Amino acid sequence: ATEAQAQWVLTATGRSPTNIAVIKYWGKRDEALILPVNDSISVTLDPDHLSATTTVAASPAFPSDRMWLNGKEIALSGGRFQSCLREIRKRARDVEDEKRGIKIKKEDWEKLHVHIASYNNFPTAAGLASSAAGFACLVFTLGKLMNVNEDYGELSSIARQGSGSACRSIYGGFVKWCMGKSDDGSDSMAVQLVDESHWDDLVIIIAVVSSKQKETSSTSGMRDTVETSPLLQYRAQTVVPGRILKMEEAIKNRDFESFARLTCADSNQFHAVCLDTSPPIFYMNDTSHRIISLVEKWNHSEGTPQVYFVPV
Repeated sequence: ATEAQAQWVLTATGRSPTNIAVIKYWGKRDEALILPVNDSISVTLDPDHLSATTTVAASPAFPSDRMWLNGKEIALSGGRFQSCLREIRKRARDVEDEKRGIKIKKEDWEKLHVHIASYNNFPTAAGLASSAAGFACLVFTLGKLMNVNEDYGELSSIARQGSGSACRSIYGGFVKWCMGKSDDGSDSMAVQLVDESHWDDLVIIIAVVSSKQKETSSTSGMRDTVETSPLLQYRAQTVVPGRILKMEEAIKNRDFESFARLTCADSNQFHAVCLDTSPPIFYMNDTSHRIISLVEKWNHSEGTPQVYFVPV
């Protein structure tokens, strides 16, 4: 009986979609806690098309924590993974499965190791926020396994410590990441502005112009921008606060013209900030520029915006 009890495996599976920012997050005021220099707003995409699916398992038979991404084992020693694991383990509660004879007390979770298998149904590190979907899914599924009682807002604050944009993938619909004011990051979390049914005739087309990994990672790019771009400070302090209010109003009223103009303006400024970085960061290629040109010509010919763009 003791041997059988030692061989049990408890599992949980979750799925989280990626998100596309319409008012962008770029730049951290605290690297360790991943606290942004401005609020941001995103739309969560359909999980059937762009999502991460994660299964987590715990067992007394596991000698260490391990993780696989898209079938390939990756190191779990990174600080961001460890932060998410630590925060969920701190909030874990008792779990009991009478049929299988499994009883886990909350203090046992500190000693139990986990195996994590995650799969993205879209290219990883190609600008489609794979880390956002991945860390949101990791935190949500670990919370499910360990029976945590935190609400989505608190879970988003934990997911943020893995990847900033991950906090927004905890919710569907349109989501705002509030930058917060506290030095400890306790008030830097996501809130859902409207759910996925609010604007259900809004169509989003993802054009993958390259599946190659980005030459400059978001983490290093943001760090360089914060250190070298005067335009970033102007954007964060002067432009974004007013733009956030206008975007919230456009979303609430399903005002596509305002929504499209704000989204395009913010995207253009984001890429301007990247170019204002030393060394400059290039996230768009020739195909991206051609698509933007076509969108602008289409909208101009119609007189009002028919489509908007968000190069990522």
